[in-house]
Amino acid sequence: MRRVLVRLGLAAALAATLLTVAAVLIRPRPTLPAAQSAAPPTDSVTDRIARAQQRLADVPGDWPAWAALGSAYLEQARITADPALYPKAEQAARTSLSLRRDGNSDALIVLGALANARHDFPLARDLAAQAIKINTFNPLGYAVRADALTQLGDAPGATAAVQRMLDLRPGMAAFTRASYDLELRGLLTEATDLMRLALAGAVDPHDIAFCRTQLGDLAFGRGDLDTATAEYTAAIAASAATPSTQPEAGAQQAGSGTPQAVGPAASGALHGMARVKAARGDLAGAIADYGALTARLPATATLLEYADLLRLAGRGAEADAQLELAAVTERLFTANGGTDGLVTAALALARNRPADAVAAARAEWSRRKHPDVADTLAWSLHAAGRDAEALSYARRAVAGGAHPASYAYHLGMIQLSLGQRAAARTEIARALSTNPHFSPVDAPTARRALSGLTSTGGIR
Repeated sequence: MRRVLVRLGLAAALAATLLTVAAVLIRPRPTLPAAQSAAPPTDSVTDRIARAQQRLADVPGDWPAWAALGSAYLEQARITADPALYPKAEQAARTSLSLRRDGNSDALIVLGALANARHDFPLARDLAAQAIKINTFNPLGYAVRADALTQLGDAPGATAAVQRMLDLRPGMAAFTRASYDLELRGLLTEATDLMRLALAGAVDPHDIAFCRTQLGDLAFGRGDLDTATAEYTAAIAASAATPSTQPEAGAQQAGSGTPQAVGPAASGALHGMARVKAARGDLAGAIADYGALTARLPATATLLEYADLLRLAGRGAEADAQLELAAVTERLFTANGGTDGLVTAALALARNRPADAVAAARAEWSRRKHPDVADTLAWSLHAAGRDAEALSYARRAVAGGAHPASYAYHLGMIQLSLGQRAAARTEIARALSTNPHFSPVDAPTARRALSGLTSTGGIR
């Protein structure tokens, strides 16, 4: 079976970065004395929402508080994976704009972050431009612009926006985006160094957990399971230190089977730990971890990966149930203003509907020219038996410098189908050397294909 899943995790990481930064930097006026305002935040998003609501009950015309409330709703949506909170965030931000349109960059930034979360990247780009025009020194406007331009395929524009953030405020928000910018150019060592710089400046346990998770993902992408495990473990520990953390039913310490208090920031790390178990061949353990994770946070990407593992274990009916749940989460996202052709394509491929996958991926490509979209369209066309057309998109996916194992595998298998055996051998070997564990489903296929290509007379 063929899957298009890695890029879903990347998109989620991008959205998490944006929403975390927006929530940290746009808040109600501090209640602490000025001398203490630099202390690390210890309140939960629920507390911030409650404080903003109380402020607005006392002063309904406080437009910065309305913007802060919208930002807090966005963070809550990210934490809970609940797009039903998007309309609340939008209403709060628009109320802020109705009270103060001129000079209200805060509300525009929230609306821009919301547009990015909904994958309306042209709108996010335009809102960022409006916010920047009002305040050229607010790095959050450039954060929204960078995220939008990255997804729209404007790599020079995105890099320039990230550089402006670094010039204005060289902190976690800028370093995480700079890291992703370098990752998209294939500069993984430099991307890791910048993420470590972001970690060094992180104070809030949630931010520490986020940086650790990204470092774990970078390590996993290069096949370094030991480092990935260490980073994910550190992320879970940091998340458990957040004051808002409470023990949750079903949350377990990785590898121990014992309940542990795990904060929301650890969800990505728990996902990473499940992927590591699958990579190490512990299929039963990975399935158990995916089951616990999707029960507490039913994100589409993890549901699709869970379905893959269940099918690999011969549990087809359970796999189909996870696909149905993934379809429900997609519909919920769409019902709340979102559009995600990559998820639609991945679902179609999982259900063996390649024509539907091609249609969804092609529509997404018309909206944005990101390498992930090119790769998804290429793989969908391959599944539909249209390899000559697929090849051009597979090459576009790697043209910017990013060459993860999944891209290389897809390109190599397309070349193999076209009879380009020498080129296919190079790409499939690259996939396995980059990360021999890149997929519990596709990596074994890659090894078999490479074995056939390197046998006597295998390359013609």
